[in-house]
Amino acid sequence: MEPQVTDNAEQSRFEIRTDAGLAGFAEYQRRDGGQIAFVHTVIDSAFEGQGLGGKLARAALDTVRERGESVLPYCPFIRGWIGKHPEYVDLVPADKRAKFDL
Repeated sequence: MEPQVTDNAEQSRFEIRTDAGLAGFAEYQRRDGGQIAFVHTVIDSAFEGQGLGGKLARAALDTVRERGESVLPYCPFIRGWIGKHPEYVDLVPADKRAKFDL
């Protein structure tokens, strides 16, 4: 099966799963004003090197965009991924981009 990303709102994290189970997650905190603060991303070492971190980031950010929310990328992985994919920088409020070096 193709890796699947879902929002596990109960645990405040986006999860990526494969046939072998949970491969990783991106934890977030909801903030006032429709902001999602990404705070920590993990890909299990058994799944590293398969591009799952990027798939997780893209799917999570696409979901945030679809909901009309914005992103505060405190997590270094999510922040770095946005930096490499400038089409996602607009998700970070303009007045916060300098704080995240974006």
